[in-house]
Amino acid sequence: MWLRVGCELTFDIEVATPFILMLRPRSGAQQWVQRDEYKITPNVPIIEYTDDYGNLCQRLIAPPGHFSVHTKADVKIEDYVKVCPEAPFIEIQNLPSSVLSYLLPSRYCESDRFNDLAISITANQIPGYDQVAAIETWLRNTISFIPGSSDFPISAVEVNLRQMGVCRDLAHLGIALCRSLSIPARMVVGYLHHLNPMDMHAWFEAYVGESWYTFDATQTGVKGGYVAIGYGHDAADVAVFNQFGPAVYPINQKVTVKRLKD
Repeated sequence: MWLRVGCELTFDIEVATPFILMLRPRSGAQQWVQRDEYKITPNVPIIEYTDDYGNLCQRLIAPPGHFSVHTKADVKIEDYVKVCPEAPFIEIQNLPSSVLSYLLPSRYCESDRFNDLAISITANQIPGYDQVAAIETWLRNTISFIPGSSDFPISAVEVNLRQMGVCRDLAHLGIALCRSLSIPARMVVGYLHHLNPMDMHAWFEAYVGESWYTFDATQTGVKGGYVAIGYGHDAADVAVFNQFGPAVYPINQKVTVKRLKD
């Protein structure tokens, strides 16, 4: 399917403020970006670079006053996410070097605290994909997905204590549970077709059977419509914007996802 995705952010800036933005999807194995549009108002110098995770990032200094960012992209993706029941667990010594860091605890994913819980959730499952699928089902049935219930990232430990959270929070707990079983897992942020309410979305991917697979405990059924804009160990790596200096927050944020005719 073809999707047109877009984001508009508007700020009122009091003093010149450095920003790092992460709002441009890039083509890869799971998506093809046919064209994109990126507008900054007022026009300021921008430096684009690729971070350690392969994400496209933009550096700029926003001047005082009204400041806005507008992005739009036409992206081709598969109609359904790839699934592979019984895809095997990959032993550590056989993992690609590029995925090894996704085995380790990170700021919001304290995987060293979840081994017992992960073992109980995945009891009698075939090691690999089926374990992650069991984790996804457990999250969906145990942790209440409540949009807007947290304004800032919380860690997997706190999500498990609260038993509720936003999409980012469920992803953190899913990642921590996977890593505790020595399954590499990473955070993804981007767009999702038919998300309700519409906003930026977060999910996680696990590496089994020599491939990355998508898991999302906030949704039911096998569906498509995912457009990734950022990958990382957890939410600290995939913020759509970071600003430095006196805190500023969007006075307007609009996210759109529209299906185009094939």
